[in-house]
Amino acid sequence: MEVSSQHPRVEAIEIEGLEAETEILIDRWGVPHIYAHTDHDIFLAQGFAVARDRLWQIDVWRKRGLGLLAADYGASYVEADRAARLLLYRGDMDAEWAAYGPGARAAAEAFSRGINAYITFLERHPGRMPVEFLRTGAQPSRWFAEDCVRIRSHGPLFNLSRELVRANVIDRFGLEAEAARRRLEPEWKLTLPEGIAAEAIPAEVGRIFALGTNQPVFGRNEVSVPDATGGSNNWAVGASRTATGRPILASDPHRLLSLPALRYVSHLSAPNLDVIGAGEPGVPGIAIGHNRTSAFCLTIHLADQADLYVYELHPNDPTLYCYGSCWERMDVISETVPVRGANERIETLFFTRHGPVLYVDNERKRAYAVRSIWSEPGAAPYLGALRYLRTTSWNDFVEARAHWRTPPVNHVYADTAGDIGWIMSGSVPVRPNWDGLLPVAGDGTYEWRGFMQADVHPRIHNPECGWVATANEMNLPPDFNHATHKVGFEWCDPSRYRVIADQLRQNSAHTLEDSQRLQTSFVSDSALRLLAMLRGLTPRDTAARRAHDLLTQWDGDLKPGSAPGLLFEIWFRKYLIEAVSEYLAPGAYAHFEPGDIAALDTFLVVDLLTKPSKRLGADYETVRDALIERTLSAAWGETCAEAGEDPATWRWGDAHHALFEHPLAELLNDTTLSTRRVAKGGSGLTPNAADYRPEDFRMIVGASFRMILDVGAWDNCIFVNAPGQSGDPRSSHYDDHLDAWGSETYLPLLFSRDKIEAATTLRLALRPTGPGGKVVGETGPDTQGTNPVEDNSRSAVFGTRVDCSS
Repeated sequence: MEVSSQHPRVEAIEIEGLEAETEILIDRWGVPHIYAHTDHDIFLAQGFAVARDRLWQIDVWRKRGLGLLAADYGASYVEADRAARLLLYRGDMDAEWAAYGPGARAAAEAFSRGINAYITFLERHPGRMPVEFLRTGAQPSRWFAEDCVRIRSHGPLFNLSRELVRANVIDRFGLEAEAARRRLEPEWKLTLPEGIAAEAIPAEVGRIFALGTNQPVFGRNEVSVPDATGGSNNWAVGASRTATGRPILASDPHRLLSLPALRYVSHLSAPNLDVIGAGEPGVPGIAIGHNRTSAFCLTIHLADQADLYVYELHPNDPTLYCYGSCWERMDVISETVPVRGANERIETLFFTRHGPVLYVDNERKRAYAVRSIWSEPGAAPYLGALRYLRTTSWNDFVEARAHWRTPPVNHVYADTAGDIGWIMSGSVPVRPNWDGLLPVAGDGTYEWRGFMQADVHPRIHNPECGWVATANEMNLPPDFNHATHKVGFEWCDPSRYRVIADQLRQNSAHTLEDSQRLQTSFVSDSALRLLAMLRGLTPRDTAARRAHDLLTQWDGDLKPGSAPGLLFEIWFRKYLIEAVSEYLAPGAYAHFEPGDIAALDTFLVVDLLTKPSKRLGADYETVRDALIERTLSAAWGETCAEAGEDPATWRWGDAHHALFEHPLAELLNDTTLSTRRVAKGGSGLTPNAADYRPEDFRMIVGASFRMILDVGAWDNCIFVNAPGQSGDPRSSHYDDHLDAWGSETYLPLLFSRDKIEAATTLRLALRPTGPGGKVVGETGPDTQGTNPVEDNSRSAVFGTRVDCSS
């Protein structure tokens, strides 16, 4: 993509605490390229840049994590605040900082100082305050370095929620139903708990955990929205299998679609540091990107890092629980929760030796606590990336990521020396006498014994095939000792990986364009497998036959314009999965978390229909054909009702869509804060992952951030971060990536100074000063009273202020 030079606007800002002059060059795509003379200044400027673009987002992130939402948004958030406080890190802070390596604390302190510097700047220039604060009456709070690490709950934690689902299904429907819900990989025999752990788990346990971990919503009856599991893809192709002789690395992490975007792209350049890529906005550093020699990225590796413990309580004192042969007292902490428009609340938190108590059942004399990696030092999600920002080789990277604790990930690596590799990273508890799949008694019988050593983490380095790839599938090597190292037994459907691997296997001259096509592929492996089976059937029912005839002429590509794609997704997602599950376990499907495709064993469903299986009975074909015919007929009827009687007018993208909704849009009754609707192809099982709500086909999980790196030719790299880099509705960078993302195209991710200078539209000159920050000079268009953005072509959005306490 050609980049034209222009004359950028220049703004000089004095900042307290800065050690030397620092520049932030913001390019046409909203990426801040930060040039500093010291590490302190680079992270301070990163904090300033993040706050400038995402202040309301990170303010809510911080307040949600620390349990302070009720102070801004009223009494309905008190319970969520209490739940969040249960999950904070409360251990030794010296051990915590040491876990991230030398310089981590200084980086977090400087990063927080940069956020605070921007808040000070806003106090002097209130017209630039983000509109969310102006319209809700909330105020941004200043940060402390500890805020970057004590909050754990912005990252995913496996597998507590699935442990609860499994316990519920077994309790209600038995082991056969659980076998229909989820296979265990590698093959494993489930052992049922005994004693109090075998009792039904109250629904309140899962509800409280969800309150403490889900994203907040505003203006609805609920106060949080579930963070669907999602997934990710990544791969590296070695130099011997690319057209240029340079490695290619690709990454597209899938998470809940959000506005602003979940990740923030920045470039940090200082002596001995030059790194660009994406990270979590509330954490210093870069987790996915490249430096001058090495490229790195990650997907989730579904290792089990959490366990639910069930306790017998003393009959006369609910703060005493049975441990060994004694009664042990819980730690009891009282905390004050400020509440907007009401008196502050005193909330009592309870902790056992294992961790926070989620729920106490006083009637049954039971307590339920979670032990997780979050209680261990060094488990702030994604902050472990600070150790590998300067890595220069595979061996350096392997050592640096050895300290990474959570979330558990598949790190994929490539460098200018031609090395590529995959390695699992994360702390996996050693469970000597159980597998972590179900709740256990908290009486001392089931205790962690440290963590799997980093040198045991499975890995592949420079494989003979010339490529590595992951897509959240079960990828433990065949010779991995899973009986000793019980990493986990629940993984994503391997359909995405199967499409990716097939393409990488066939292509011996891979290009950036090939990776682009693969990242944006809507090919459904599940559809291809089912279509091959369908071609051997001849339904008798008229509607089923019409559905059969349309589907069997299809190529399995869920493009937005596909008519068979619309029919297939209605059939597969709304009818077929449920029908097979209900045949195997009548009445159980509603308890399988059917709204989350990653929670369903879709690969098992397809396997049962495409390979003869005794699980469908002695007369396999009769049962299978009846299931197929019944569900095809129902799907045809629903598709006609939704899209009309003429299949020539059907389009998958007319139903399946993305809409980046601002969290305050409903509370403020202002849809202009949200983006436009974007027609989308794909599904939760295609490489271009686009999982959706079955009730309205709105996409909820997918790759809002994508990156493809030409390793060594860094200015050829491309990315997209939808809907845009900025969280300010007044900024042109609020949604300027949406067109590229919606059309499956990319934007330049520039690295060299000359290319960046040519694409710069705003130059922020940060200068040291005394207390307070001020604009000391500016050239270019007058922007007095507006946010310092490159192009205020998006009209200012202010609207009516609301009372959040009511």
